[in-house]
This record gives sequence, structure tokens and C-alpha cells, in this order.
Amino acid sequence: MAIIAKLNITNVNRPRQLPVIVQRRNKLVNALHDQLELARADAEGREYLKTRRRHVKNPVTGEYAEAMVSRRPRAWFWTADDGKVYINLRYGTRVIEIAKGKSAIEVGEKRQLVAVIEALKQAIAAGEIDAQLTAAGAEVRSRFAKQLTLK
Repeated sequence: MAIIAKLNITNVNRPRQLPVIVQRRNKLVNALHDQLELARADAEGREYLKTRRRHVKNPVTGEYAEAMVSRRPRAWFWTADDGKVYINLRYGTRVIEIAKGKSAIEVGEKRQLVAVIEALKQAIAAGEIDAQLTAAGAEVRSRFAKQLTLK
């Protein structure tokens, strides 16, 4: 009992569900982690593959089994004709408009890409683009609702 008496004991309940905006931030930060690994692999001259668990149908037996499937994430960054590298932020398949009428971030040289993505991860975790994430989430929800009413 002497060890427990030294601990700081409080009456706090664990939240059952994260707030929606925190879930959106986490989704975007996780996607940016893939972009960061993709940029690092590109700089090192190797290929980055993301591995996921999938249920795959066996063509011979017709049974489903769990398998590890690898795929290369689609890059959000590209090199323009002027030689500069640009990056978009995406929420699902939608490009997020970071400022009014502007959705791309100019990185400059390719070697600066990793630093820019790390800075973006910190900014998103700090909540700097919560308004844009809320708008993107509302747009996705409204499109989903339209698809349900068309069926």
C-alpha cells in the first residue's frame, strides 16, 4: 500500500469516443505519415509499400482468408513544369482548400519535402486547419446523404 499512496490518484473517466474534430485530425495526420514515408523513400531511392490486412477470396476453394496485402500509397506531392514541388492536403478523396481559393502548398526543392510534411503534421495536430476539416467532413457527409436518397 505504500507504493499506491505515493501515486497521484484522481477521479477521471476515460472518454468513450473522441470528438469528431479530433478524429478528423488523426485521420489526416495518419495519411500525412504515409506521405512522409513516401517522400523519405523517394529521397532514398527506394519504394514504400503500405501493408494492410485484407480478407481475400481463394480462387480455387472460394473461401475467404485473411492475408497481408501491400500497396503503394498515392502521392499528394508532384513536381510542376517550373521544377518546384507542390503538395495538396486530402481528406479522403477531396482536396482541402487551405486558404480561400488556394489548395496547394509550394515546397520548393524536393529535399525540403520531408520538413514541410513534418511541419504540416504539427500544424494539423495543433488544430490550425480545423475549420477546413469541418467543411471537408460536412461535404463528404452531404454527398453520402445524396447517394442514399438516390437509391
